[in-house]
Amino acid sequence: MKYRKKPVIIEAVQFDGSEQSIVNIMQLNRALDGCVSRQVDVDHGGKTLFIHPLEGKMEASLNDFIIKGVQGEIYPCKPDIFKQTYEKVD
Repeated sequence: MKYRKKPVIIEAVQFDGSEQSIVNIMQLNRALDGCVSRQVDVDHGGKTLFIHPLEGKMEASLNDFIIKGVQGEIYPCKPDIFKQTYEKVD
């Protein structure tokens, strides 16, 4: 059987190591209904982003996209996968 991914609109920020991308990711993180168990930390000279959702620590590298999913979860996605899966909406 074959399946098609349902069209959904997500929020995402590309982590480029800049202070502005970190601010934007923190704002995305704060939009998670005040869930204090979720955190975002930056390490390795701003080249690695660590996300701490309820499921456990996840690591994002430069240029990865940080996605806020349909259930409010946040997770990293590699740029090539992101571009194959999502298109920008206005």
